[in-house]
Parts: sequence; structure tokens; C-alpha cells
Amino acid sequence: MEHNPFGRTSVLNVQAACKQGRTFLEHLYFTAPYKVMRPFEQKDGGLEVMLMAASAGIMEGDRQDFRFRVGSGARLTFVSQSYDKIHPMKEDCAKRTTSIDVAPGAVFCYNPQPTIPFQGSAFESAMTVHLADASSCFWLSEIFSCGRYARGERFQYRFYHNLVEITRGDRLIYRDNTRFAPARMDMAGLGLYEGYTHLFNLFVTRPKQPNLFVQQVRELLNAQPDCDGAVTELMDGDFALRVLGRRAQQLEIVSQEIHRIFLAANS
Repeated sequence: MEHNPFGRTSVLNVQAACKQGRTFLEHLYFTAPYKVMRPFEQKDGGLEVMLMAASAGIMEGDRQDFRFRVGSGARLTFVSQSYDKIHPMKEDCAKRTTSIDVAPGAVFCYNPQPTIPFQGSAFESAMTVHLADASSCFWLSEIFSCGRYARGERFQYRFYHNLVEITRGDRLIYRDNTRFAPARMDMAGLGLYEGYTHLFNLFVTRPKQPNLFVQQVRELLNAQPDCDGAVTELMDGDFALRVLGRRAQQLEIVSQEIHRIFLAANS
């Protein structure tokens, strides 16, 4: 992680383990402006960790380093308390690296609040995910807005780069290299947002009942008003989804419903 002109890198390090069917945090470390609430215990023995930030959002020059390790048998969900607001930046950008390691038999759901890029903002993110084997279960949900559209700031950020690479064992199973540059791209046009204002990306490891999962997800998407999306089966049986909408709240509800379907298809 390169030098942060505003001081040290903002760090979040979460390590979860399992004992007698109950997940616990064996290591938790964070630096300003981040704080972590006391974890919420789940009915299935898992934990939900909520990240809080004592700041207005992501600022120019910010450097962030997130690390998660989920041990064998552990079930961990990561959420954030508020939207990620990327503030205007004159010359520099903000950067985040995320490293995730999911052990055999572990379950990790990465489910932060939506991201809003303000006018003139610039952000680079790189996420690497390592799944130990086929028993490692992973859920990645991201919602990205066009900007503060109610204030007329549609696609007025400088750039947004987001690289996600997921491996299972030694095999690369998913790579998404998103590079949005509104000054050089027709963000509202065909192949991008197509007139919508919000984009929901989802990756899920292969469910035990894939046909049931696909059928119910398609039924859910077809029933959504003013929303368009599709589900794609990947080479190794995992799934990727892209959904376009006009409200972050609507896409959050869609994400919650798909998560419910995913859990039922794995039961």
C-alpha cells in the first residue's frame, strides 16, 4: 500500500474461527476512521460484523487496506453502517485493497452498503479472494450509483476502477475488471447503465440446487418493476448477476431476496 498523504493507511483486519458450531472473532484490528460494532450473533451460529466510519466518507488521498480470514466451519457476514460516499478530488484519487481468504467449510458474505461517487471523485479498488476448495462458500454483493442523481450529478465522477479476482485452489474462477471513465464513455448508453442509475453486481459460489436457484432468481427479477437484470452460470458452476435499477433501496431488497433464495438452495 503506497504512502497516504494524510497519515497512515486505514486498516481493517478481521479473522473468524469456529468452535463447537459457534463462530467467534479470534482477531480484530482497525484504525481510524473505522470502528467495528460488537458482532451480532446469528441463529445458524454465525456472526455479522458491521463496519462504522467516523468520517464524512472517502477523501482524496485516502488509502485503505481490508483483510478478512474466515477459518474452517466459520460463518461470517460483513456489512457497513452507511453508504460509501466518495468525495470530490482535485488531482489524486482514493485507493482500497481488499484481501479475503475463505477456508474449507467456511462461509463468508461480503455485503456492504451501496457506493455513491460524487462529482469530480476518483477511486481505485482491488479485491483478491482465495477460496480453499469447493466447500468454501462466498457471496459478494456490490451496488454502485451513477452519483448524486437527485442533485443532477449523473456520471460526473472522474473515474471508478474496481478489479475483483477470485480463485478456488490454484484456479482463477472469476475476474471482473470494471473501469468507468464518464468523460470518455457513454455511461448511460447501451452496454452500460442503459438509462438506469444504479448497478448491482453479485457473485455467488455454486449452490447445491443450481436449477432451483436460477429459476427463483429469474422469477424475482421478472417481478421487479423498473428493474432489469440477468443471471449467468460460470464455467465452474458459480453464478454472476447484473441488475440495473433506479433506486439503491430497491436493489438492496433484491439482494436480500436473492440471499434468501441462495440459502434455501444450499439447504
